[in-house]
Amino acid sequence: QVQLVESGGGLVQAGGSLRLNCAASGRTFSSYAMGWFRQAPGKEREFVAAISWGGDNTYYADSVKGRFTISRDNARNTVYLQMNSLKPEDTAVYYCAANRATRALRESREYNYWGQGTQVTVSS
Repeated sequence: QVQLVESGGGLVQAGGSLRLNCAASGRTFSSYAMGWFRQAPGKEREFVAAISWGGDNTYYADSVKGRFTISRDNARNTVYLQMNSLKPEDTAVYYCAANRATRALRESREYNYWGQGTQVTVSS
């Protein structure tokens, strides 16, 4: 089992940047595929980005491609989401997710473990 704790959210102006961090407990972090999802008020949770256990495969939602970058440091048990050129429509609670798998996973139903979320607010 793995526990996930997100950090790095906050308030930023449009065009700005934030880096989200997700720290995972456990000694087998490198065996887990990781992902980021987000949920805006009144909307369903949506996929943002995913990374395979070795970090060699990544996927992005079309809405963030070219602006967000997912990465991981297995030595630090941490996955990151670098968010650049932020837009007001990126405002949401961002969640980190994990599951024991080799490939990157794009569906929320494929993840067994979730963090508590971190709020990102982008002002116009």
